[in-house]
Amino acid sequence: MHPARLASFARAIAAASALLCCASTFAQQPYQVLDHWKIGGTGGWDYLLADPDAHLLYLTHGPRVEVVDTKTGKVVGAITGMKGTHGVALNTDGKVGYVSDGGSNNVVVFDRHDFHTITTIPAGTNPDGMIFEPVTKTVWAFNGRSNDVSVIDTATNTVVATIKVSGKPEFPVADGKGFIFDNIESANSISKFDAKTKTLVDTWKLSDCDSPSGLAMDEAHRKLFAVCDGKKMAVVDADTGKQIATPAIGQGPDAAGFSARFRLAFASAGDGTLTVVDAAHDYKVLEALPTAPRARTMAYDSAADRVYLVTAQFGATPAATADVPRPRPAVVPDSFEVIVVGRNPDNRLKH
Repeated sequence: MHPARLASFARAIAAASALLCCASTFAQQPYQVLDHWKIGGTGGWDYLLADPDAHLLYLTHGPRVEVVDTKTGKVVGAITGMKGTHGVALNTDGKVGYVSDGGSNNVVVFDRHDFHTITTIPAGTNPDGMIFEPVTKTVWAFNGRSNDVSVIDTATNTVVATIKVSGKPEFPVADGKGFIFDNIESANSISKFDAKTKTLVDTWKLSDCDSPSGLAMDEAHRKLFAVCDGKKMAVVDADTGKQIATPAIGQGPDAAGFSARFRLAFASAGDGTLTVVDAAHDYKVLEALPTAPRARTMAYDSAADRVYLVTAQFGATPAATADVPRPRPAVVPDSFEVIVVGRNPDNRLKH
């Protein structure tokens, strides 16, 4: 081949290789930070929950729950009068919601139209993670200090069963077929419950996955995704309890999510990363997106294909005392915010 043509051919091959490389990189990094919504206020936070149909986001924030319009990023309401909120669950009737008020050992029932409190239901000690189970129309409040579950009949708003668990319960998920799964953080395990019989039917030990907290589920393909300390996610078969894979995630995770449409699992971590895992093929990590320090809780919005995370700025950590041996730094007032993560609108322009 003529030297000039050979050089031209080599340049073309190099350009094509670079293009393929970039295309592969872009395909492996589908998400980016799109926006920051300033919420403000004071105090800490815990779980958040998206309501895709209503375009709302519920944020537990100290003694209240902020309600945010996901189209505008503005706060449109609040559920107030509580002591220390943790989780939110939504009835499939579209009318009623539930808040675990761990500070008062109650579950608060609220109206989703104007967010007023309908009634208060005594639960166990420090109700934390919670879920609405659609087959039995019950709410399950997992009590973090009494190590049990309060099962609430939503027709009567009363506790109809209390189920002991083997340790400190964390985040639950429901499979839509009458079964509920929950991480038992202190026992490094996942417990399975039958909502129809209101019983604990199985507990599966996790391998090399310490202190599981956040939990998500691929209902169609019967897979659970538990996020653990040590930068690991445990992928577990929801029928057999067998652990299938352990992809790497960020340090200090607290929440997980799943996209049924794209078959992606998400893990948010306190080190400021959102890990995206391919749940359709080999459970490989597709992306470790930088977010912000302490943005370790999240909610996935299936309608918008967005992940919402929350964090704030922090002041200095106070000195340890006998009463508080592990003090936490104070939240800087009015710095609480939502980080909005979504699909990159034009990967070709991102390098």
